[in-house]
Amino acid sequence: MYLAKVFVTLKPTVSDPQGRTVAGGLKSLGFASVADVRVGKYLEVRLQEADKAQAESKVKEMCEKLLANPVIEQYRFEVVEL
Repeated sequence: MYLAKVFVTLKPTVSDPQGRTVAGGLKSLGFASVADVRVGKYLEVRLQEADKAQAESKVKEMCEKLLANPVIEQYRFEVVEL
């Protein structure tokens, strides 16, 4: 069994209003050194595949078809054997 840790974030050129709101909240709480915040998603997917290469291939396909919007988001993932 494999565990995929998937990180999805907005592309740098895409506006992030949620990140700006979080940054403003942190500053209002006294964290003046906060320069910028970008909000994203973290997902864990457990897969039963024959080998790591197949698991990585499936996760890539999942990201491209559902987990990330390739128009506005970028993704990266790590696959580890459990």
